[in-house]
Amino acid sequence: MFGMFDSTKKALKRYKKVADKVMALEDVYKKMTEEELINQTVILKERLKNGETIDQILPEAFATVREASTRITGMTPYYVQVIGGIAIHEGNIAEMRTGEGKTLTSVMPAYLNALNGEGVHIVTVNEYLAKREAEGEIGNLFRYLGLTVGLNLRDYDRPQKKEAYACDVMYSTNAELGFDYLRDHMVLYHQDMVAQRGYPYAIIDEVDSILIDEARTPLIISGPAKATQNLYQQADRFVKSLADEDYELDVEANTVELSPSGITKAETMFSIDNLYDLKHVSLLHHINNALKANFTMFKDKEYMVQDGEVLIIDQFTGRILKGRQFSEGLHQALEAKEGVEVKKETVTVATITYQNFFRMYKKLSGMTGTAKTEEEEFIDIYNMQVIEIPTNKPVIREDAPDYFFVTAEEKYEALVSEVERRHQLGQPILIGTIAVETSEHLSMMLTKRRIRHEVLNAKNHEREAEIIAKAGQKGAVTIATNMAGRGTDIKLGEGVKELGGLAVLGSEKHDSRRIDNQLRGRAGRQGDPGFSRFYLSADDELLVRRGGETFKTVFERFKKLQGTGEPIQFKMISNIITGAQKRSEGNNSEIRKNVLKYDDVLRLQREIIYDQRTAVLKDESVESSVIQFIKDVVESEVDDYITPVGKNKFDIDDDGIITHFESFLFPKGTLDKETLEKFDEKEVVEYLKEVGIKLLQEKKTQVPIEIYNEFLKVIMLRVIDTYWMRHIDTMQELRQGVRLQSYGQQNPLIIYQREGKRIFDEMLYGISKDVARYACLGRIQVNVQREAVVKNTATNQGQDPNKKDKPKKIKVHSNQLPWNR
Repeated sequence: MFGMFDSTKKALKRYKKVADKVMALEDVYKKMTEEELINQTVILKERLKNGETIDQILPEAFATVREASTRITGMTPYYVQVIGGIAIHEGNIAEMRTGEGKTLTSVMPAYLNALNGEGVHIVTVNEYLAKREAEGEIGNLFRYLGLTVGLNLRDYDRPQKKEAYACDVMYSTNAELGFDYLRDHMVLYHQDMVAQRGYPYAIIDEVDSILIDEARTPLIISGPAKATQNLYQQADRFVKSLADEDYELDVEANTVELSPSGITKAETMFSIDNLYDLKHVSLLHHINNALKANFTMFKDKEYMVQDGEVLIIDQFTGRILKGRQFSEGLHQALEAKEGVEVKKETVTVATITYQNFFRMYKKLSGMTGTAKTEEEEFIDIYNMQVIEIPTNKPVIREDAPDYFFVTAEEKYEALVSEVERRHQLGQPILIGTIAVETSEHLSMMLTKRRIRHEVLNAKNHEREAEIIAKAGQKGAVTIATNMAGRGTDIKLGEGVKELGGLAVLGSEKHDSRRIDNQLRGRAGRQGDPGFSRFYLSADDELLVRRGGETFKTVFERFKKLQGTGEPIQFKMISNIITGAQKRSEGNNSEIRKNVLKYDDVLRLQREIIYDQRTAVLKDESVESSVIQFIKDVVESEVDDYITPVGKNKFDIDDDGIITHFESFLFPKGTLDKETLEKFDEKEVVEYLKEVGIKLLQEKKTQVPIEIYNEFLKVIMLRVIDTYWMRHIDTMQELRQGVRLQSYGQQNPLIIYQREGKRIFDEMLYGISKDVARYACLGRIQVNVQREAVVKNTATNQGQDPNKKDKPKKIKVHSNQLPWNR
């Protein structure tokens, strides 16, 4: 790896030198026979084995891919794609414009890094793209060069997944990788883990979408439910009965709290004396969720109701997130609000954020059309620089200045008239919207004017790629929510170039400039002509929420100046809008960093527990750990019965020791008082440890050694899993509890870290105490079997794919696996 964080300019200078070497080899590789070309993989692997570094073989590896690609796909990677490939290989983000061939670019670094046999994961935003690459010509290109290609789909069972993970190159979605990691630490046998080689290198396509937009939603695997349904309905009824003065709504921060009069009402209605007493944490949590559901979330914007179900609408893509739920009870609060059946809240069994999951990779890189505006965050959290790769042909798209209107209606009117004007000429038009409701409103307006069009939103994304691909045909009009069809190119139909290419019209600006740039970048690919313009109004959410006071005064002045329906183009307004977006980006970035700070507390704990658990699965015997637990527990528990009474003198309560230890660690009648009385304060401790270890090791003589080892493993797994599951739940409740603490002027994060550590240490001691107890007191049965603590796991992105009822021929205790329940 070269020096990090040199500017794009310096990096490009360096990359160009390497890229020149790759291009210089072109003729040599062109002349190779098929056999010689395919044999390059063997030669390069040998060179690595003989001590050459990956950087040293880069030029030959990239040259091999370029020639193979020409023969297999008919496409030869351009010079700029080679540069992009080098940026990706170095663990950075290649920012490449739409239509510059990111997919082919990633093949070069993936091939190079797969040569050391550790595996490369290529991460996509949806299964359609993963499948398209793995099964299509890109997959064929890898296979032609002698590498194995795996595909990791949600519906696959464990053996299929394990096979995919063992391939040289594996295509997968980000969610599936994260869930596999969590499920791997719930398995009962080591051979059931799918990611046997760990996490070597990932190339993330649409890296901003995965590492930034989705970073606020942690992945959650949950078990069966807690029953709290009627509390949701009670809280909802209470909130709906409030008058305006009973709550305070902050539109900008999108938060809502009870006011003093609201608190009094709550105390009366639920007949309690103090709502903020810690024993009412659960009730307060339900009331806060009901407030949030009723006053900050709107139907058909954040969620929709279909067939008696509340479905989340992804705020970035406008898609429905089927099977996903808002966490921490918010989903149930919305169900109560909308009067549909309130589903049971589930218990979280395992959870991780995308940030912490991807930071586990030894090397991480990515590509996207838009990442520069978030570069600071990429450097900060992931140690990745954003390198802007020049385009193969100059961009000639016209990005027209924003048009600004007083009211939303005037804006839509003007936009639809512009669509009509361009449509009569036959120019294809793509209309970008942020919310589902906007796309439906515009669709109605177009229908009234008899303009045929396609609508792409949460309600029909199955046909997404097909609709987007046709959006460049003559006369096509497409309305699409933000990121619909990411990863699909819009190619221009015949005669469209002469009409000015694709026209992109934005119906409002997004909180993040990156997503606007994404929409713009749909037009003008590979030197094609194109046009883009955003239509804005004072009613737009971004301006209402983030415009600030200056905006309001400036705006009042404009209202007087503007004739009806005429657009205003004014630099000052554009600056205010950019300022609003920057504030919004900063705000969102802070939220993500905050999520990460909280998850970092859990991450350290998760790593300790997962390492301990994996060791139990892998080690032949866990006897030494169990003995250590017995020693720790004896030392800790005996403390209460030995009191210092002067210099080096101790009072030892022998009766107390016998009563206590014979109730929780040894069988009745194990300890003899006369023997105990002979020992001083140090010998007592040693004696008790010996008794415990002897009890454990006597079991060895009663059964074959493998049954003894299995008995201890069963205890360890059972106890670790039970405690860890409860711990995650406790930590989630603690996190909500500390939010309340912030009213007391204390920093909630510090309380969370401190309390979190205390609860974790208590949990670790609980684990050692229970393991010691079961090991000393338990009787070994010959048919001892490992058993899952949680049955019926589900993920917050739908059901667990591995929960299929398949008849199993192999004699594994398949009924013991949590995913076969």
